[in-house]
Amino acid sequence: MGRAIEAAGWRLDSSYARLPEPLFAASAPTPVRTPRLVVLNARLAAELGLDAAALRVDGADIFAGNSLPPGSEPIAQAYAGHQFGHFTTLGDGRAILLGEQVTSQGHRIDIQLKGAGRTRYSRGGDGRAALGPMLREYVISEGMHALGIPTTRSLAVATTGEVVMRTAPLPGAVLTRVATSHIRVGTFELAAALGRRDVLRALLDHAVARHDPELASSDPADLPVAFLEAVIERQASLVARWMLVGFVHGVMNTDNMTVSGETIDFGPCAFLDAYDPAAVFSSIDQHGRYAYGKQPSIAHWNLARLAESLLPLVPGDAEAAVERLQAVLATFPGRFARHHVAGARGKLGFAAEETEDAELFAALLAAMHEAGGDFTATFATLVDLVPDIPAASAVARRPACGPSVHVPADWRQAWRERLKREAADPGEVATRLRRANPNVIPRNHRVEESLAAAEGGDFGPLERLLAAVGDPAAESPSSQPYRAGPPAGSGPYRTFCGT
Repeated sequence: MGRAIEAAGWRLDSSYARLPEPLFAASAPTPVRTPRLVVLNARLAAELGLDAAALRVDGADIFAGNSLPPGSEPIAQAYAGHQFGHFTTLGDGRAILLGEQVTSQGHRIDIQLKGAGRTRYSRGGDGRAALGPMLREYVISEGMHALGIPTTRSLAVATTGEVVMRTAPLPGAVLTRVATSHIRVGTFELAAALGRRDVLRALLDHAVARHDPELASSDPADLPVAFLEAVIERQASLVARWMLVGFVHGVMNTDNMTVSGETIDFGPCAFLDAYDPAAVFSSIDQHGRYAYGKQPSIAHWNLARLAESLLPLVPGDAEAAVERLQAVLATFPGRFARHHVAGARGKLGFAAEETEDAELFAALLAAMHEAGGDFTATFATLVDLVPDIPAASAVARRPACGPSVHVPADWRQAWRERLKREAADPGEVATRLRRANPNVIPRNHRVEESLAAAEGGDFGPLERLLAAVGDPAAESPSSQPYRAGPPAGSGPYRTFCGT
């Protein structure tokens, strides 16, 4: 191991590996032929207490799985999941958890290699990943982070010098993903399916220690219900934020829902161009189970599976235990609505609350849907429609957006009347609108263009896209290419899971 790796600042521990063995299996990465570091997130490295300069010297060996950082105890995590509604046992078939980086503040952050080779849970797969999907996750996850949405993040991508066979031979790569944990609803489903209360209890205590330490002093009889409530609140907030930026996850299986409230697994995800609540991009979601507009109800369904998994830990007779969990579960729609309408007010530039705000927001969405208006661009344009912004305002007006926008005159009038009732300074309204409505998102066609170029060996478009999505509020002319929608005449956009 090189001196640079020794000096990189690794402080790994493996508390998950101290849980009962049914929850994981020891699994070392499989070495690759010629590792090469192609993307490194220097800012994230610094947040983790890692030295980016040292990692650039010989970090490729770690990020491709040829070497282990000091303190690593590599494992693959086991879990189950409802995939398109059908229960199955699963696990990390191509992901290996190196351990938890302990930051200077004492936070634990999972460091995971995705595409690092076969594990006990590979089920006949090769355990490898192609470059395109790994770069896709890097771009989307960092774009989500810049939008202020809780998400797993990407530290690095390394190519392997090997070919992976999918529908065609593709360049192989390994993604280094970080998360506050990789504990999923499906992890609890597996623990419950094992029928071992000790395993389920150990997992609950571990998850509470990682994500809800303030609950640790709770009465053990109340802890499962309190934990469920905490997860419900996080997921209600998360899905509301997805909806407010037009994000479509694409594969909301229970094994793709974290208890931390972070977005995870970006295989078939996409962002809306034209607003459509029935939008489905994933090639495998042929019945629209995970359509954009269904995401809140699917999240609620997934959380019901978590409640069922926690049931064995709730004391008392079964009927009373079910009632307690159902009462908490029933709060999800109200929690989601609260987060969504609060975000909607922000997107409309309101500071105060009025009961008709949700209707006004819905009316604009309906107009967009009817006219094929672009979701992101329409909201971004509202700042140009605020009346009476002084010419000398310190807040610069944005250039015209390229995609189709649709703000009907009657809606615009109702919106302006609503703004007048707040008697807010126009400059303050404009600031709120800019804060809530991004100009730049990871536009689907731009993502595809950058991935195609990188697969051909040109990483310039990817680097420029990463810089663009890292600044969602950008208003300069140079940001215009990343704000525009797809070219006229583009066909339906389709995504694939990349496994």
